[in-house]
Amino acid sequence: MKPPPFHYARPSDVAEAVQLLASDEDAKALAGGQSLLPMMNFRLARPSVLVDIGRLPELAELRREDDVLVIGAGVRQRTAETSQLVREACPLLGQALRHVGHHQIRSRGTVGGSLAHADPAAELCAAATALDAEVVVTGINGRRTIPAAELFVAPYQTSLSADEVLTEVRVPIRDARCGFAEISPRSGDFAIAGVAAVLSDEVRLVGFGIGGTVQRLPEAEAALDGTALNAERIDTAAQLAADSTAPPDDLHADPATRRAALRAAVQRALKQVANA
Repeated sequence: MKPPPFHYARPSDVAEAVQLLASDEDAKALAGGQSLLPMMNFRLARPSVLVDIGRLPELAELRREDDVLVIGAGVRQRTAETSQLVREACPLLGQALRHVGHHQIRSRGTVGGSLAHADPAAELCAAATALDAEVVVTGINGRRTIPAAELFVAPYQTSLSADEVLTEVRVPIRDARCGFAEISPRSGDFAIAGVAAVLSDEVRLVGFGIGGTVQRLPEAEAALDGTALNAERIDTAAQLAADSTAPPDDLHADPATRRAALRAAVQRALKQVANA
């Protein structure tokens, strides 16, 4: 299928991109195009203008600032996946990225684009929430910072304004054990369910593929807080995670299947944490 007609604009910097987005309410920012373009081909998205931010140098930086890992929104997923800095500072991101689509998709898809797309089954959305990350966005009224936990509001909807561009992701670097697991029909397919797990001074379990957005699993977190991570505790937390969710019933899986997949994913992720 072919997309509906659209205009194409390639701004020279973020400021120009913001102006272009503000001038047309139906304009959309284009980064890697791995999510937006398929939606356009299926006529699920009909932007009037594509504002191409995928080659802006100011969005391609990957660096450490003291105890924060800073990832430019335009950094390719494959670049982050293979980065030694990411592996050392935030191994959970590397684990999550390996599950994103296929190698070809990660070579084009961007870290910021995945977060801005807000797919409820997206690995990076869950990882960012579990890591207590923040995103920096730039709009007509300047820059602001949004915690990842407040970014995702509904399927494919974020708290960004129409004129705002997600410019960078800021991830605190902490001494933590982590694990990541998902259950999918095949490698590279969308997850039926999955979880990102971080254990440091607190327990953070974030499930994905189980509702309209990625979501914390507080009942399972409470079962692990301040306790030894043994087989019994892992099984209890996994069951609580499954029992506390109300997954959707769709063409890919019914609620019982998603709950069973989440239970298995939590078990796998927590075993990774226990062995870390």
